[in-house]
This record gives sequence, C-alpha cells and structure tokens, in this order.
Amino acid sequence: MEATIMNARELTRLVLNKEQLFILDVRNEDLFDDWKIEGESVEIINIPYFELLDGVDPALDKVPQDKKVLVVCAKEGSSKFVADLLVEAGRSNVYYLQGGMKAWSEHLEPVKIGDLKNGGSIYQFIRIGKGCLSYFVMSNGEAAIIDTPRMTDDIERFASENHVQIKHTMDTHLHADHISGGRKLAEKASATYWLPPKDATEVTFDFAKLEENQVIRVGNTEINIQPIYSPGHTIGSTSLLIDDKYLLTGDILFVESIGRPDLAGKAEDWVGDLRDTLYNRYTHLSNELIVLPAHFGKVSELGHNGAVSARLGDLYQHNPGLNITDEAEFRDVVTNHLPPQPNAYQEIRQTNMGKIHPSEEEQREMEIGPNRCAIHDN
Repeated sequence: MEATIMNARELTRLVLNKEQLFILDVRNEDLFDDWKIEGESVEIINIPYFELLDGVDPALDKVPQDKKVLVVCAKEGSSKFVADLLVEAGRSNVYYLQGGMKAWSEHLEPVKIGDLKNGGSIYQFIRIGKGCLSYFVMSNGEAAIIDTPRMTDDIERFASENHVQIKHTMDTHLHADHISGGRKLAEKASATYWLPPKDATEVTFDFAKLEENQVIRVGNTEINIQPIYSPGHTIGSTSLLIDDKYLLTGDILFVESIGRPDLAGKAEDWVGDLRDTLYNRYTHLSNELIVLPAHFGKVSELGHNGAVSARLGDLYQHNPGLNITDEAEFRDVVTNHLPPQPNAYQEIRQTNMGKIHPSEEEQREMEIGPNRCAIHDN
C-alpha cells in the first residue's frame, strides 16, 4: 500500500476550516526553522529526511495514530518516500503533499470579501503559503487586479469563470518580497498596468501613473478606485479606496502589524513618512473603512473563511504599530527591531523593475520562504 496524495488546495481548506492535522516536515532543520506550514489546528514536527533513510522507527513514537498525518518536504519526492514507509509500518490516514513546499508557496485561494453597492464584488486571493494577498474587483463584465501575484494563470482562469475582462492591473508599490505579475497580466489581457511613479524611477518599461486625484473606473457602475498616496514602506506606496468602503493598504498597514521601511535601504529616510501615513493621513479616513492589506504575517490574522481584514477604527485600538505615541520610540522600533529581510529581496526588486529577467524556476526559488514585510512578524 502507498500513502495518499494531498494537494495544496486540499491542505489550504483543512487549514482554513481549522481541521485537526499532524504534519511531519522532513526538510533540513534550517529550512524548517525559516518557514513552515502553520494553522490554528495544525501540529507540526521536524525530523530531517536523512534521519529516516534507514527506516521510520525514529518517527513512530512521535507521529500520532488517531490523526490525519501529512508528510512534507521541499518538492515532494522525500515526503512520498517517508509517507510510504509509514504506511508500510502499519500507519493509516497518511498523506504526502503534492509538489511539496514549492506548491504550498504558490497556491492561491479566492475568498469573497463582499458585494459592491452598485453591483459587482471584491475577492481576496490568499497566497497562504507565502502570506501574500491580492485583490480582484469586478463589475459589469470588467475587472481590476491589485498586487497581482506571479501566478497569473490562476487569475486569468478566475476572470474567465466569472465572464469578466481584465481592464486594469495595479501594484500599490514596488514589491520586494514577491515578483509582481501585474505587468505580465496586463500585457496578456491588453489591460493598463498602474504603478506609483515615485517607486518607478528605475523601471525599464512603460506604465500608467498611480497617483492621487485619479478615479479608475471598473465597469459602468459607480465602482471607483481612488488612489491615496501613503508612503513609508516605500516612497511611492499608494493605498486604494474602493467603493468608499474598502481601504487597500498595500504593505503600509496590516491587521496585526505595520510595514517596514528598510527594504530599499532607506529606513532612516522613510520612517518619518511611515509615521505620517499611519498617524496622520489614515486618521483623516473613516473608522468604518475595511482594511485589506497586501500581506499577513501570522495565521491568527486569518478570519472568517480565511479572509484577512479589519475595521480601521479597531486597528487604531488594537494594532501595536498604531499605538506608539512617542515618536523617538516609533523610530527605534521600525529601524532597530526588524525581522530578517525577505529572501532574495534585492533580486526581486530588480526583477520588478525589469532590470533582470530570471527564468520561471529561478523566480520560484527567489520567492521561497515567508514574506517578512511587517515589523511585528516575529
């Protein structure tokens, strides 16, 4: 007998539905410590593959018999080998992750956020293995995609299933943790690609300027996307106000944390912009706005059905990054107490500028690991 395959989508539903799951991760310890599958009802241990080559006896006392067991590795092969050994040892209900952590990193899960007041709807695409969030706004046969992931085929498929034409793609800022699919998707769909011009001084391609005092219409109804300049994570970071209800904050403000200002090497220069955006610009907005960030850092930020969102007024009550009253303390926190920087972030920035052109496999390797765009992720 052999172990059963579990794909990334099935794993995502288990995590989001908070079902009991035991994971045996057989990657090397350093890879496991850097990045792992997490969930409210997930129990996980790490036993490197090389310790199990001669048999799974070292794992049998640690792997429960009364739970669903998933074996995970980087690409799939090692986990299948170990999972099959567990089955041969008499264990049942054993699975291995198809495509390994690479597949987990790339899975996109669409979750409906809500309907828009004059028709249409907004969806959040959760890249659960990476912590990235993208948005799909549709109305009257047209769509806009915000902070598009590299895996554009999934977005195109969703557009086709919903019978809408992609008219706009937008990046709230020049990303440093993942490769944007916005320009690629815009070219394939004959759509307009928008990027904040202050983040685009070194890009090698044409784009439409995402700036304040513009209204980007989607469909024939009154669904407007109004840009709001909100620097701090980058100098060009721009939030989007949709339908006077949803505030897409990019990497400036998250549900449990705030954005870091250092990924372009400008922490000391941009910390003042970050504070001004969070403690001044956003305070003039309605407390009733629903904040939709571009990332999440912890599974505790996943709400109903997996959606990541929060009322702006609630964040001003509970988000630690919005409650540092002393400016000197704020400056110290966001410049001297940062988590490690994202993997390959310099190369990712260069790719998003169009300066380098890595292959698909190279792009996949560049993105492996957590996003680390927030201050309070660790």
